[in-house]
Amino acid sequence: MLRTNPPRVSVIIPAYNSMPELTKCVRSAMEQTLGLDRIEIIAVDDGSTDGTAEELDRLARSCPSLRVVHQPNSGGAGGPRNTGLDMARGDYVFFLDSDDYLGPDALRRMVAMADENRTDVVLGKMVSVGGRAVPTAVFSHNQPRTDVFSSAAYRTLGCWKLFRRSLIERLDLRFPPYRNCEDKPFTAAAFLNADGISVVADYDCYYSRNRQNGNNLTLTAAGLAHRMDGTRLCFDTVARCLEPGPRRDQIMRRHVEWELCGPLRGLLHKENEEEARERFYPQFRHWALSYVTDGVFQQLAPPDRLIVHLLRADRYEDLRTVARHAKDDAARGNVVDKGRVYWCHPFFRDPVKAVPDICFDATDRLPVRHELAEAAWTGDGGVLRLAGHARIESLGALEPTTRLILRPRGFPHPDIRVPVTVHDDSPQPDDLATDFLVEVDLSTVDSGAPLGAGVWDLHLDVRVQGVSRIVRLRQTRTDANGQRTAPLRRRVMATTARPFFTPYGNFSLDIRRTEDEPVCRVTAIAWDAPGTLVVTGRMTDEAAGRPGPTALRAESDSGSVREVPLRYARDGGSIGFTARLPVRNLPPGRWTLTLRTDEPNSRIPVPPLKGLTGTRWFRAARLGRPYCAKPLPRGSKGAVVLRVAPVGLVTGVRRRLGRHGAGSRR
Repeated sequence: MLRTNPPRVSVIIPAYNSMPELTKCVRSAMEQTLGLDRIEIIAVDDGSTDGTAEELDRLARSCPSLRVVHQPNSGGAGGPRNTGLDMARGDYVFFLDSDDYLGPDALRRMVAMADENRTDVVLGKMVSVGGRAVPTAVFSHNQPRTDVFSSAAYRTLGCWKLFRRSLIERLDLRFPPYRNCEDKPFTAAAFLNADGISVVADYDCYYSRNRQNGNNLTLTAAGLAHRMDGTRLCFDTVARCLEPGPRRDQIMRRHVEWELCGPLRGLLHKENEEEARERFYPQFRHWALSYVTDGVFQQLAPPDRLIVHLLRADRYEDLRTVARHAKDDAARGNVVDKGRVYWCHPFFRDPVKAVPDICFDATDRLPVRHELAEAAWTGDGGVLRLAGHARIESLGALEPTTRLILRPRGFPHPDIRVPVTVHDDSPQPDDLATDFLVEVDLSTVDSGAPLGAGVWDLHLDVRVQGVSRIVRLRQTRTDANGQRTAPLRRRVMATTARPFFTPYGNFSLDIRRTEDEPVCRVTAIAWDAPGTLVVTGRMTDEAAGRPGPTALRAESDSGSVREVPLRYARDGGSIGFTARLPVRNLPPGRWTLTLRTDEPNSRIPVPPLKGLTGTRWFRAARLGRPYCAKPLPRGSKGAVVLRVAPVGLVTGVRRRLGRHGAGSRR
């Protein structure tokens, strides 16, 4: 197949002894809805001995878009991926492991997301097949454009993503020759240098599975010896890309938890004693001293804090003891002391071990299980009723000191704390969950004053046994369409209150002054006939008691004004309006469109809507001079601006001749 344009995506598949999973993997790339004319598949056989090479050649004979490369075994997935990168010509690159496979519409959706949002990396939702672990937090909802600091994207450093190839080439990214952790430094560097990251969460893009024979590289190269080089590159990459400070601490925390503490706790005691002491321990200690700042340390869970403390204090024997008994010690309970919760590890307050309490403080790490079950207005006023249940894991029933907190978003105002009523006789699945109920009167909640304008995020200060944990009030349950239903907006004195759920299910209130709320919304702008513009709209819920628009107004740059009346009609439960403006009667010039009300100097901009194009007409008879009107970029008031002008005679003649010529050819 002769390709005239570069492919949109280069799918790179490293393959080593990948049968029988390989066939489904390659076919999933061949059957993408994006189309084989827009995809190149580069499959690199890394010295297989089980029929993988023959199967790739067989598939390539029926698919011109599949290019197969055979090379000697390199010992890891990085080598064949680099071979594929050297050959790739696509705008984007996608790495597909030979164990796994794609959903049919995966590449089309990911490419569209990258194109529309001009992002360099796209994560497609991953699905577990046969119990293989996959990330879930980052795929809670679609994210058109985000970054590693405001999303959970950095929690997944596998390379099974869509990368803009220009980013890879600009950074000169290639995979190091390691059997394990080879993809983490690659993905970390791409993440930290990307111009935007997108997440496709509403479609199952990538199916991850273990091989039937159990010889996945991550399983066969799981020891510390195969992890150390990749871990070192991860820390070096973050240190190189980010300046010291909170942003670096946020990213470093991931590597401290997953590449330092996790493997050390799980594997150190399984290694040969001499190698563990002489080879691995010094390197782990170096990382703890170099990269675990106080900011990182405060964010860690108690088991990780204990490990870091022992590394810093150079206590190898205690560290090996902690690692050896980590599984049993993780199941130990907690103790509450003076409003703080501590992990009951054998080292806790042992005078011989002398480990600081901070290493065991679990107060801010205990999960708070809570759910907003009801949110509704009561009566006709501004009282918002909120009900649900909450608990701090393993600590018991809520205390009456639990409070609802209204916290301003982005503007100065103290938190507003509202008492809640608690009772524990609700038949919840977990008998430690306690019901809460609070009625918030928005007209008096701020020390007798109404809630001020702005967005207020609602939190719950959950209190049990003197322990306080503040969490966002949220609702996890959705309807059949995956939606959450918030109460309708309501007038509260001189404001309008609009409850809403964020994409994460968090509950918030948007309070606006009534005069700032639009009394109407324009729903459509279209040409009914050449030279006649039709504007339609409807009145909003905030229109009650306020003057609505009466006319569609066109005002030229020179000050000339033309108006046509609005005609109202009831449409179901709302009131709609229509105006017909004969633009063909307007003199040449730039005309700004607004809706006029009877209030002095009150104008409501007619906003530009998608789909409005230009139009042409003849001023007099059929052979008269043609005129045109076309929308220009919005004016200073955010309103539609129409340019009315005669069509140039030469242009008009050419257009007429072009139409007649086309008709004669037909």
